[in-house]
This record gives sequence, structure tokens and C-alpha cells, in this order.
Amino acid sequence: MWRGHPLAGKSSIAFADLAPYPCLSFEQGEGSSFYLAEEILSTNEYSRTIRICDRATALNLMVGLNGYTLCSGIICEELNGGDFIAVPYEADADNPNSVMDIGYITRKNIRLSPLGQQYIRELRRYLKLQDDPQEAIDGESPA
Repeated sequence: MWRGHPLAGKSSIAFADLAPYPCLSFEQGEGSSFYLAEEILSTNEYSRTIRICDRATALNLMVGLNGYTLCSGIICEELNGGDFIAVPYEADADNPNSVMDIGYITRKNIRLSPLGQQYIRELRRYLKLQDDPQEAIDGESPA
């Protein structure tokens, strides 16, 4: 969300806190599956939803309408500037799905390209994972 959003100063945000604000949801195109959604709670009903298909529109609507998205929280200041923050989502009994699994798919017995390897390294660096980054690159567990 935008740093100027009324909820931006909270240490965490519950689903009920978000009700007055529009939810910005990335549209994957016709026939897209909710299994590939870019947000948590993608099957929930929202009082106000705006479907978007590009990052620039999302950023503008976050500022102009105090919109939000329930995404991974990975924010690239180089692309988005420093005006956006991630506030942790607080799960509740009605909305327990507060964890997002981020992954990748490769063909069996095919090594990741150098760009793919760089992507995994950057994800691990960002998330500060402590396990072996070579495992993700090779797709093998350490012996």
C-alpha cells in the first residue's frame, strides 16, 4: 500500500480493516485460474474490487484511491519508488489463508537459465532464507 494510506502505520492489518478501501486485483486474462492468483484470499468477496493488469495502474490507484493488494510484500524500490510499503496481514478465523507460497516450475532434468538462477538468488536474498541457495538452483537436496 501507499505510505500515505490511513492503515500504513499499523503493525498488521486484519481483513475487516480493509473493508472501506478498494482491493486491487491483478487480472490474469480470460480463463485464468485462481490457483495462479498473485494475491492471498483471492476467492474472498470484497465490497470494492478493481481489476488491474499492470503495475503502474496499481501504484496510481493505491495513491489516488487508497487501494491495496494482498500480495507477497516483495516491493522493488527501483521499479516502484519508495512510496510503497508492505504491512503484514493478520489472519482471523474467517480468513486464515495468510501465507503465500512463491515458487517456480522447471522441466525435469533441465537446469535453470542464468537469468532463472539470478532470480532464485535474488528471491532468497530478499527473503533472507538460510538454506543452501544451490539447492534451489540445482533442484536437489544437499547430501
